[in-house]
Amino acid sequence: MSVEIALRAARVRYGPLEALHGLDLPVPAATVTVLVGRNGSGRTTALRALAGTVPLASGRVLWRGADVTRLHAHARARRGLCFVPDLRAVYATLTVAENLDLTPENPERARDPARDPARDPARDRAVDRALEAYPELGPLLARPAGTLSGGERRMLALARALLTPARVVLVDEPTLGMSTEVSSRTYRLLAALARPGGAAVVLAEQRPPPGLPPGTLLHELRRGVLAFSGEAAEFRAERQG
Repeated sequence: MSVEIALRAARVRYGPLEALHGLDLPVPAATVTVLVGRNGSGRTTALRALAGTVPLASGRVLWRGADVTRLHAHARARRGLCFVPDLRAVYATLTVAENLDLTPENPERARDPARDPARDPARDRAVDRALEAYPELGPLLARPAGTLSGGERRMLALARALLTPARVVLVDEPTLGMSTEVSSRTYRLLAALARPGGAAVVLAEQRPPPGLPPGTLLHELRRGVLAFSGEAAEFRAERQG
């Protein structure tokens, strides 16, 4: 199993507080990896360190063996990393349709003054694909994203991620505010991204979500260090035993 991206001896500090204490975290290619832990465990910080939105105090970030520690978040995004944070994951002042139009495949397309949205087949395909995943967004296309409920905003953020041709997909609290049915669908969609030859998918959760595909890897973090690493089935068996 090849490693797509990894943290090596990673330390992250917020002022005098250290959130990650020399964390080693390999993320295999074409696999779902879940980081679980209570608030303050370091799971969100680990995602941010991989995405480049927080700097490392020490350690390295390796992407397919190349050191990208000093590579800024926008440069990692251009290389094929998609990060969906738990907050501020959509453009609140833009409509749902405009958010979907701003896909990483062509982020300037929606702002091109010469472009006619009514005659843009690429835009139509993006919206169609998003609505296949989340038909609940159909009646909301003309609404500003900032007026959506929390679950609707998560659907919009994840729909944008599903449109991204990414090699690494990082999602913090993917189903926050969603109904049970939409949550189950979301995990199926994310698992499909990690098909053979697909993306490395990393999810940050408070506890293991239901319906994970076989072979899902799970790391439990406690106060910035690993307390468990293995398959999700092993984690559940250990807790039940």
